[in-house]
Amino acid sequence: MRHLFILLFPLFCYSQVTITTLDLPKEIEETSGLEFYGDNYITHNDSGDKAKVYVFNPKGEIVKSVRFYDLKSKDWEDIAADDQHYYIADTGNNLGNRKELKIYILSTTLDSKGSIRIKYKKQKNFKERAFHPYDAEALTVYGDSLLLFSKNRKSQKSEIFMFPKTEGNYRLTPLAVLDVESLITAADYNRELDLLALTGYNFRGKQFFYTVSDFKKNGWESFNLVKYDIPIKGAQVEAVKIVNTNNFILTSEQLKSQFARLIQLKIEK
Repeated sequence: MRHLFILLFPLFCYSQVTITTLDLPKEIEETSGLEFYGDNYITHNDSGDKAKVYVFNPKGEIVKSVRFYDLKSKDWEDIAADDQHYYIADTGNNLGNRKELKIYILSTTLDSKGSIRIKYKKQKNFKERAFHPYDAEALTVYGDSLLLFSKNRKSQKSEIFMFPKTEGNYRLTPLAVLDVESLITAADYNRELDLLALTGYNFRGKQFFYTVSDFKKNGWESFNLVKYDIPIKGAQVEAVKIVNTNNFILTSEQLKSQFARLIQLKIEK
């Protein structure tokens, strides 16, 4: 595969974004990923929980939870899906010292089906430090592959990594770099719309939402990256799901006195 290094700058958008929110139960106070599960949603906590997923309905009520005794939950950061599988990214690496990063594969009936093991090809230093380029929280399906977006506290840019969505060991090299000026926390790609959505925040706690239209059509050469402010306080958005071109579902983990929340975001054209 030929590796492209493209630095892409966002267009700042002043279209109005409107949101409505719904409090989520305490069991998913660290919700860090979001996917559809039939007419419901599926999520997981990031760190501090057992290896579990939770199914909840549009009213925010937990329908069921599933515990996986053969999986480990070090720092689960996102969940992605295709027609046959769910993929859970155990890729959180705040201090840059993790040597084992995995993507767990689940069937649509939530049975464990193996794992994908990844490493960053350029990483040689595994000492604890606050600012480094080897953390990633955002995962999405992209055809026969998975895309992983870095949470780079050092540059506040996001490197894009692509690798197969099948079991194996993969050494990752970035295909492109997005100048998002934030820390990316979630991703979702919709093949029919050819639309990518991302969420992130900066060091001041301001929350952002991004769209990239014609994502595949542009062939990694140039992206229509648009950045929006999310009008919400006391939140840290950690998950995103595309509904259609203008409507999106997000979740925010509990922060201080605020409950975890399900957020419906609409772009007003």
